Amino acid sequence: MDDTLRLIDQLIEEHKAVGEKAQSLEKAANDVRLLSDLKQARDTFLEGDIAGRDDLKKLEALFNEMGTWLDKHFKREETVLQPAVRHYGDEKFVASLNSLLFEHTDLRDRLLHCRKRVDELLGGSLDQVRRDASVRDLRVYINHSRRLLETHAARENHFLTEFRKHLKKAARGKEK
Repeated sequence: MDDTLRLIDQLIEEHKAVGEKAQSLEKAANDVRLLSDLKQARDTFLEGDIAGRDDLKKLEALFNEMGTWLDKHFKREETVLQPAVRHYGDEKFVASLNSLLFEHTDLRDRLLHCRKRVDELLGGSLDQVRRDASVRDLRVYINHSRRLLETHAARENHFLTEFRKHLKKAARGKEK
């Protein structure tokens, strides 16, 4: 049970302190690095224009880095947290976690979609009209994905906090 509590604390820590880096998200509990990377990715584009191939390469690198980090984070939740919740939790906790884990697929797919769009822009095969439209679409998509990720992280933090309370209550019950 102690390992599970440590895991919960680690996952919550990964979601915390967004307000320090993103002032507009003052009370949200999310991963600072991932959100700032998404914000940086969104801000790479200037209104109606793309700064150039170097910015696209930078954007590509950001998405690759985020993908690696996100995969590791999600994998811990899916392969370590999920069995612990099944072992120590009740049906309500298992169902809640399954709902959260289901969202991981969408978030992974969104990141993959962004990477494909950047590859398409780097390919240079788009005419100017399609290129401009693709840049605008990507900017909107990144912004929406960032908001979905923020919401997801906040929901996960709520779940983890409740599950930690459940574990501590169960541990106190065993001590008596």
